[in-house]
Amino acid sequence: MSIFMSKAILDFFIAFGIVLGGAMLGGIGAVVSLQPPTQTMLDVADRIKIWALAAAVGGTMDPLRVIESNMIGGNLSPAIKQIMYLAFAFLGAHMGSELVKWVCGRG
Repeated sequence: MSIFMSKAILDFFIAFGIVLGGAMLGGIGAVVSLQPPTQTMLDVADRIKIWALAAAVGGTMDPLRVIESNMIGGNLSPAIKQIMYLAFAFLGAHMGSELVKWVCGRG
């Protein structure tokens, strides 16, 4: 498997796991604090998506800098790779959020 696909799959599952794990632990915290776990899980899954995306691609603004510097320099291949990594991470975060909605009966 190519390095590109390996990193793209890893980004997908990191974002997916952050959303799913965060929502599940948020639900456990809601049960402990006597709040409705379903609503808490849904809220956490929606709020954590952007952070899952950021964490999956490295946790910094470096991917955006790579896109900017390569687009300005006319070198499109690294910029397209970074955009694809962001897309895979977004898909992972979104699918994690949709799974939480489905499990909670809202999807």
